[in-house]
Amino acid sequence: MFEGLTFKNPELFHILWVLIPMVAWYVFRQKKNTASIQVSSTASVIKAPKTIRHYLRHLVFVCLLIAISFFVVVLARPQSSRNWETSETEGIDIVIALDISSSMLAQDFQPDRLEAAKNVAMEFISGREYDRMGLVVFAGEAFTQCPLTTDRAVLLNLFKDIESGMIEDGTAIGNGLATSVARLKDSEAISRVVILLTDGENNRGEVAPVTAAEIAKTFGIRVYTVGVGSIGTAPYPVQTQFGIQLRDMPVKIDEETLQEISSLTDGKYFRATSNTKLEEIYKEIDALERSKIEVREFSRKSEEFMPFALLGALFLIVSLFMRLTIFRSIP
Repeated sequence: MFEGLTFKNPELFHILWVLIPMVAWYVFRQKKNTASIQVSSTASVIKAPKTIRHYLRHLVFVCLLIAISFFVVVLARPQSSRNWETSETEGIDIVIALDISSSMLAQDFQPDRLEAAKNVAMEFISGREYDRMGLVVFAGEAFTQCPLTTDRAVLLNLFKDIESGMIEDGTAIGNGLATSVARLKDSEAISRVVILLTDGENNRGEVAPVTAAEIAKTFGIRVYTVGVGSIGTAPYPVQTQFGIQLRDMPVKIDEETLQEISSLTDGKYFRATSNTKLEEIYKEIDALERSKIEVREFSRKSEEFMPFALLGALFLIVSLFMRLTIFRSIP
């Protein structure tokens, strides 16, 4: 019945130490609680028979101790772990590699490229409840913002914290892809995917983009590349002596390299020229094949204090009942 119980406040079991002085006090009181009368001889008293109630009179105190013990268990908050569930669900392992270089602040997307990419990605994440997903950000270098997880809240919060300027500026596409591959290479999922979003050309990093793609191919990781930016020119925020001003700058995306990356890994290249196009890209990725992954549900832990509370109340009532009726007077 109580298999797999854990306690939220196990330190409260120290309250049970109070039972020791209670028992000592009870024994001491029993020895002192005797009447004295003057009689010519004790022979008749010694020979007087003792009833069953005389021997069972200690049940009142025993029931009280048991009631207190159960109430202490209630205070310790017993919880059942047998309701935790491990279930299998259909899903894929996905790492989003997001370019956060300064050029992602261009405003040909609303409100800018980076915020548009974040908003659409967060909506995509929210719609895939059981997929394991991770996040890698890159500019002049790359690092893992969030490893593979099914915890949507953590991943979404980390997405919200992303901003340009977190790391040295530049566009290290190869490093971003290589870091993403490192997060996926040990995954046992049948379908492993990197969604790489960038708006520029590789100009930093130790790993060439195509080399990173070949590594991804070796591990069977499919890469979907997304070139983010309008055709022609786009308004970039530029620092001037009069403050930050928008200036139209040419959009330079190395589409040839991005296409080669996706082709090598059996993926696909997309060109996102607007917020709507970006949403359509994620919808297509959403239709990928799914593989089974294990999901452990920890939210199903339940409170199990009620049986102990009822037992405690029962023993307390029995103790009071016996004290006021059966053992009110003992001959």
